[in-house]
Amino acid sequence: MASDEIDGVPPGRDEEAEIVVPSDPAPGGAPHEYVASGGAHEYVASDITVLEGLEAVRKRPGMYIGSTGPRGLHHLVWEVVDNSVDEAMAGRCDRIDVVLTADGGVRITDDGRGIPVLEHPTQKKSTLEVVMTVLHAGGKFDNQAYAVSGGLHGVGISVVNALSSRLVAEVKRDGHLWRQSYQRGVPDGPVSQVRPLAEGEGTGTTITFWADDTVFETTELNWETLVTRFRETAFLTAGLRITVTDEGVDPDEEEGPRHAEFHAEGGLSDFVAHLNATKKTEVQEEVIAFTGSEQHETEGMAEIDVAMQWTSEYHDSIHSFANTINTHEGGTHEEGFRAALTSVVNRMAKEAGILPTKGKDGIENLDAADIREGLTAVLSVKLGDPQFEGQTKTKLGNTHIRSFVQRTVNEHLKTWFEEHPNEGKRIFLKAVSSAQARMAARQARDLTRRKGLLDSTSLPGKLADCQSRNPEECEIFVVEGDSAGGTSKQARKREYQAILPIRGKILNVEKARITKILENKEIQALITAIGTGIGEEFDITKARYHKVVMLMDADVDGAHIRTLVLTFLFRYMRELIEAGYVYIAQPPLYQIKPKGSKSKKNMRYALNDAERDRIVAEMTNGEGRKVEIGRLKGLGEMDAEQLEVTTMDPRTRKMLQVSLQDAAAADQMFSILMGDDVEARRDFIVRNAKNVEFLDV
Repeated sequence: MASDEIDGVPPGRDEEAEIVVPSDPAPGGAPHEYVASGGAHEYVASDITVLEGLEAVRKRPGMYIGSTGPRGLHHLVWEVVDNSVDEAMAGRCDRIDVVLTADGGVRITDDGRGIPVLEHPTQKKSTLEVVMTVLHAGGKFDNQAYAVSGGLHGVGISVVNALSSRLVAEVKRDGHLWRQSYQRGVPDGPVSQVRPLAEGEGTGTTITFWADDTVFETTELNWETLVTRFRETAFLTAGLRITVTDEGVDPDEEEGPRHAEFHAEGGLSDFVAHLNATKKTEVQEEVIAFTGSEQHETEGMAEIDVAMQWTSEYHDSIHSFANTINTHEGGTHEEGFRAALTSVVNRMAKEAGILPTKGKDGIENLDAADIREGLTAVLSVKLGDPQFEGQTKTKLGNTHIRSFVQRTVNEHLKTWFEEHPNEGKRIFLKAVSSAQARMAARQARDLTRRKGLLDSTSLPGKLADCQSRNPEECEIFVVEGDSAGGTSKQARKREYQAILPIRGKILNVEKARITKILENKEIQALITAIGTGIGEEFDITKARYHKVVMLMDADVDGAHIRTLVLTFLFRYMRELIEAGYVYIAQPPLYQIKPKGSKSKKNMRYALNDAERDRIVAEMTNGEGRKVEIGRLKGLGEMDAEQLEVTTMDPRTRKMLQVSLQDAAAADQMFSILMGDDVEARRDFIVRNAKNVEFLDV
């Protein structure tokens, strides 16, 4: 889970859009001309902008990499590394080395075949230059050079080139080392032959780039984000070795450069073991793992790799991939897996006598959710022509994969249960226990609904709702404490901002089943205020607010409450996070004013120590000037005007939008922070203590 800093925009205000279209003439050869209704300007052919080469990428980078924030910056690294991973999946690459250079660049080296460098037959220039400078130019369209590939659109490396202030491509192949450099996508000169390769020197490609600081909000890569991604990639590509080194680390703070290495011979089995490292696995000690393949009549070869293990947890953790691309929105492969899982477990539980064929206590069949309780599973498919939804590749759409996966999982899972009757019995009993808890939860939900506690038409009394009924412009602030809640109500724009105070620390849902969760009054208030329902009843179209903002004190207690709320949202309302509806308010830690000044107009605020020091330096940039620095202990110390200006007014506030970049990493993090493994939590705190910006005791 990650968060990107954004500046608020008042509701109803849109960014300007620009139309960019191809230069095809209208039928008959004459361009059409239109007059825009309601305006004096004629919309004619000359108004159409045609962007050539990589201009379109630099003009609208978000169309190609998602954003110009931290997520988009890291996407540049993924594009280059994924090309090397494609070489590994083709059996031509064993090692990828990633280096963050001391001057802010990124160097990625593989031992694959190397990008072709000789003249392209139709472009009449080096193939390397074509690949680096032409969109949709790649070796992944005809299934010849790559039978399986994640990068199918042919835009990856050229987009990286376009969005880099400088890039150097070096290729070892055809007996020589070749090099070409570029500035913002434009070659400095032709591909040059640097030197002959030494005897025994292998082939490969090295790409070194410096992200363009005029395009990106920041050019600083996050170490943990890189490490998480490369660890996952190594699990998905058994045998591949990936190293990452940060040469820019301050030697006074670290003993030499940071370095990490990932290599998983066990593949997905190692992945599941890693995800379950902090979970109790007495239900099933052995990881189930199997593979399968199929030659489809028209779609070619498809392969499946599955690893799964039930734990004692109350939540499932299922992660799917297609050609090593994380399909966090699922798709046909995940549909086939879930269908087979439900069918096999129900059938085998009945055969084992665990689930009576005529039903017992109202349970005739186990629901899919009952069966998945506590399950950690990783599903990876590889196919020649995957159909993804858009360039972001988050959902697989190939229809034949559903039946292929379903048949394979049916066969192998049935065999495993037959060969492991004792573990199978524990798994079946856990599912039955979950079904009984689900029925009890439904009764509790019906009871609380009859009392009006979970009925969205009967909102919680503590909620100060907004006047608007348009969810797209409505915001709800979940505020820590009644005191801060009162101040927030005075500071809000009641037209579109709602306030929901919560008292104390809500229940830790990581350690509780739904029956206990529904008894918690603060969680009841959250559910009814947001309006979507939870779990199997969740419906995002019923969300009453498209901004759910957590407003807690900037101290340890506030961080704990925020984590508890985030855990609840991740486990029971994950779609809110995936839709981009969840935000974290950023109340300041410091207030700074000229010494002796009593005017609030001269007051400035800082979110952290670094910003405080910068503001102080700016305000004391003159002879004899002094400032007064106040430490804000909590929201209760701020009056309504201060809270409005710093935290609630869309024109002046800063908020973090919570995003889910890697569900597997997020699931593991919540298990560490909120689960039962105290030792793992202590180790995490010790490792990351130096990164904490504030600590109140």
